[in-house]
Amino acid sequence: MKNVLVFKTSISKQHHINKVKPLLDDLTALNGYWNFDLEDCDNILRVETQTLASDTVCNVLINQGFLCEELH
Repeated sequence: MKNVLVFKTSISKQHHINKVKPLLDDLTALNGYWNFDLEDCDNILRVETQTLASDTVCNVLINQGFLCEELH
């Protein structure tokens, strides 16, 4: 069963997504999926995963200079 993790981010432009795409692709390579909703005021990142922890996803974005906070 897949979990859906939802994050508020500071990623607001396509070139920001392009910067983190390879990292998110690596994280979700095994049965995962991710997408951004830049139309949402919180610039939502959704990650479908069976194995990832929310801290792992946040750390990837934070290490690239973006804000990331899990929404519950």
